[in-house]
Amino acid sequence: MKRRIFVAILLIVAAFFVGRQVNRFKGADRSPVGHETQRSYPLEPGALVEVRGINGSVEVNTAETDSADVRVTYAGGNAEGGRRVVVEHTPSELVVRGEGNEGGFWRWLSGRGETRVAVVLTVPRRVEVTLRGVNGPAEVGEVDGSVRVTGVNGRVEVAQSAGRTEVAGVNGNVKFGVARLGADGIEVKGVNGNVDVFLKTNVDADLEVRGHNGQMTLDVPNVTMQEREGHSRMRARFGAGGAPINFRGVNGNVRFESGAAAVSSSSALPPPPPPAPPQR
Repeated sequence: MKRRIFVAILLIVAAFFVGRQVNRFKGADRSPVGHETQRSYPLEPGALVEVRGINGSVEVNTAETDSADVRVTYAGGNAEGGRRVVVEHTPSELVVRGEGNEGGFWRWLSGRGETRVAVVLTVPRRVEVTLRGVNGPAEVGEVDGSVRVTGVNGRVEVAQSAGRTEVAGVNGNVKFGVARLGADGIEVKGVNGNVDVFLKTNVDADLEVRGHNGQMTLDVPNVTMQEREGHSRMRARFGAGGAPINFRGVNGNVRFESGAAAVSSSSALPPPPPPAPPQR
């Protein structure tokens, strides 16, 4: 009898917590914005700004300033007991990172599990930006430095980079502008979505594409050579060639646009040949 009573109590307690969790999910869309933190940090020109391990959206704005403003808004969950966002700072480096959850299943069951956040930064233009491990959309403003974006589950938009641009492991559409193309060029790999590249000046570069499933459009005025190799590989030269632009494993349409010419000349590659019939 005592054992039955004990089991019944356990079932009642479990039902209470599960019901609480289900109700929390049902009301997630209408939950008010919760706890918010905001603080400023001085940064030197050319500093590294890195945001990583964020379960939510990331927005990096730029302005004529010598400091970084970091605002973190917690939505749902518990800002103190769930995943927190930690800021690590020196004058030459700013790291904004999500801390790991503690408590596992029991924390989730009690409603204090994974917390979604919105991270908004306003930083100087003369910085290097790195985003990695973001479970949500990511936006970067006009940066007078290199930009590296890896491991993002959501759309990615970069208004401007100068130097090297790297985009890898993105599940969503990608758009980025290039003010100046550095010697290290551009690398895009492992993207499940469309990719739009806006070249703000004419560039001398060699484009190589491998493992591409989609249409390639070169809407730029200075394409001097283009050729296709098989179903998913192609090469092209912009101007005199030089800096590498490499695309690997993109599942979506790719488009290059230029803002240098008043009237751009569209140079879309012909569709790839159909695959050869299987040999018998």
